[in-house]
Amino acid sequence: MPLIGLTALIMGIVLTMQTRPVLVDFGAQAVLPGMISLSIIREIGPVITALLAAGKISSGFGAEIASMRITEQIDAMEVSGTNPIKYIVVSRVLATTFMLPVLVIFADFIGIYGSYIAINFTGNISLQLFTDQAINVLSFDDIIPAVIKTFVFGFFIGIIGCYKGYYANKGTESVGTAANTAVVVASISIFIIDLFAVQIMEMM
Repeated sequence: MPLIGLTALIMGIVLTMQTRPVLVDFGAQAVLPGMISLSIIREIGPVITALLAAGKISSGFGAEIASMRITEQIDAMEVSGTNPIKYIVVSRVLATTFMLPVLVIFADFIGIYGSYIAINFTGNISLQLFTDQAINVLSFDDIIPAVIKTFVFGFFIGIIGCYKGYYANKGTESVGTAANTAVVVASISIFIIDLFAVQIMEMM
């Protein structure tokens, strides 16, 4: 949460500082809070949070389960009659699937508050006015699809990390390989899922 919070705060500040001069030139700075909130909630917040989770969580799953594989802990579970998939994989996948949306919502609020801070660097707007302008442009069509795709992001982050660790080769080098490939594959999967999500929303 500190990593995601700091990233979201900086993201909101930088996005606002980059966008504000263009809107000022067109005399449209009043739409800045709404545009920032819409950008963060629909796209930037979910994707950036998912990429951070892929880098930390998916790699952690891959390394941890690969270590269990090479130290024969998984083999011991199978011999003792315990289902390692249910014990090792399912719990982790469920955790990422249901907790990533929570982290995304947290990042969205921090990012929008970062935008409020950035606007007050060069101007003076009350928090209530900023909040009203940021929320008034939002609708359920913006929020619901963004929340749904975070569940999908979380599922794939968990399942890819567990898969790479569970099917790691023997040898200590396989731990690093599992962690690295889990990050790469999970990150690419996030972009592909996001691409399909955008296409689906456009068709609807």
